[in-house]
Amino acid sequence: MELARNLDLLVLLIALPVFLIADAPLSGYLAAGGAWIVGRIGMEWAVKRRTEALLAGNRNAALGVTAWATMGRLWLVAGAILLVGLLDERQAGLAAAVLTLALVTASLGASFISHVGEADSAGPAYPKPSEGTGSTS
Repeated sequence: MELARNLDLLVLLIALPVFLIADAPLSGYLAAGGAWIVGRIGMEWAVKRRTEALLAGNRNAALGVTAWATMGRLWLVAGAILLVGLLDERQAGLAAAVLTLALVTASLGASFISHVGEADSAGPAYPKPSEGTGSTS
C-alpha cells in the first residue's frame, strides 16, 4: 500500500521527463510541483492533528483541521497555477494546470485504493442479513 499512498509523487517524478521531452515550460512544472509538495506536507500535518483531535474525542476540531488543510491546499495550488500563467507565460499556466490535473487524479485514485485496502483488512462493515440483524423475513 506504500506505493498507492505515494502514487501522486510517482506521477510528479514521471512528469519531469515528459515536460522535458514535450518542451513544456519548466516554470509550470516547478510551480505546480512545488505547490503540490507544500500542500501535501500540510495535509500530512493535518492528518496528524486530526488523529490527535479524534483520540481526544474532539470531532469538531478534527473536522476543522481537515477542512482548513483541504481548502488551503486547493488555494495554494490554484494560486500557483494562476501566478505562473500571469507572471511567466500562458503556456506555463496551462502546463501547471495539466500537471495538477494528473496529480489530483493520482491522489484520488491512491486514496480510493488505500481506503478499499483498509476496508478489506477490517472485514465487512455491515453484518450479513443471516447474522442476526433482528429482521424476521
